[in-house]
Amino acid sequence: MNITRRATLGAFLATPFLIRAARAQEGHTPILMVHGNGDHAALWLTTLWRFEANGWPRDRLRAVNMPDPVARANDSVAQEHRSSSAEQTERLAAMVAEFRARTGAEKIALIGNSRGGYPIRDFVVHQGGHRQVSHAILCGTPNRGVFDWEFNPGSEFNARSPFLQRLNGGATDVVEGTAFMTLRSDNDLFAQPDGRFVGRAGTPTGVTQDGPALRGATNILLPGLDHREVAYHWRAFREQFRFIAGREPARLDVPAEARPVLNGLVTNLVAGAATNRPVAGAVVEVFRTDPATGARMGEALHRRETGADGVWGPVTVDSAWTLEIVLAAPGHLIAHYFRSPFPRSTDVLHLRPPAPLNEADRAAACVVRMTRPRGYYGWPRDVVLLDGREAAERREGVASLAVTTARLPAERAGTPIQGLFNQERVYGRVLPLGENRVALLEMTW
Repeated sequence: MNITRRATLGAFLATPFLIRAARAQEGHTPILMVHGNGDHAALWLTTLWRFEANGWPRDRLRAVNMPDPVARANDSVAQEHRSSSAEQTERLAAMVAEFRARTGAEKIALIGNSRGGYPIRDFVVHQGGHRQVSHAILCGTPNRGVFDWEFNPGSEFNARSPFLQRLNGGATDVVEGTAFMTLRSDNDLFAQPDGRFVGRAGTPTGVTQDGPALRGATNILLPGLDHREVAYHWRAFREQFRFIAGREPARLDVPAEARPVLNGLVTNLVAGAATNRPVAGAVVEVFRTDPATGARMGEALHRRETGADGVWGPVTVDSAWTLEIVLAAPGHLIAHYFRSPFPRSTDVLHLRPPAPLNEADRAAACVVRMTRPRGYYGWPRDVVLLDGREAAERREGVASLAVTTARLPAERAGTPIQGLFNQERVYGRVLPLGENRVALLEMTW
């Protein structure tokens, strides 16, 4: 058989497969995920994995970075490195248009956490987005505001602000053509009757745990979950999947790939405000570690200095390996992130320099932080141990703490330290603050 005939036969045999593949793609609504105030796309990491584990094609899933994710103090007054509600809506509209063009889909689904739900509501209900969006899921979004009072009248989170007055001014909160769902909790620090979580303890906020619900939407209460977990927990994923797919997910866990490929961006902290704009000149190193001690095993698996695009990878790892990721960004502490194994590939493993030291940190010889980006620590709900001890910052009741810190003497430098959050255990190494280094034990789950 000559080459031309073989090519023709190959194309003929491949055609049914290509048609089936195209039809399979058509059956999966593209999903775009929007993070909350001060956050970035990496928070959707485990949600992306769970959708993939249930057959969603990776190219029909997208978690986005809002360039300036922190809200302005006054929505109508420009503030460097912060964004207005209008800017967030404009950016989301552009992201939706680009994603629809890339996938060829007439409509896509949107999922937002906290502030990320605001531009979704604004775009879909008030900017004609219902013609482009099939499903809108708002997770922990403070739809009636975080507070309803005369203080901070221009805040985007004030129920009396022009923005929320406009969003909530109609007879219903939804619009025909898009199916809306909200996920909320009785354990959300931003849906509380007392103002202690927004700096005014003892002052009634004027909002309740029902604040995130929408008139005309499917409203689901997930008891016990916190402000972030109503977006990123497996229980939240189940509701998200069922609402978009119209069926139960086949699995809620995350099956491992043999050799995941990790990549992401280095972004920044500027004058205390988080930005998602790329950082050039940052050096990222990745090491395999001993899961029982946090000690490095061999030389760096990867080292790269970021360019203008901020990309620090890719690096191929084993799904059983624990890792140390070192970020040296200009003008910041050198961060040593100790992480649990990554079961699957990702391109949203974004890295941001650690928060600056406070007065108590600066008085210590070594500082270790245990962080949980996709949720908070709650007592007595959770087991939270750093270096074998309960967090000094322990707070009973509403889950409201995402970072706990150990401040250690100089003789602990170079020794192992363990962080435990329920069933996730991460070992790291204590590092000397005198070398401008801080250790962060980051929980994935």
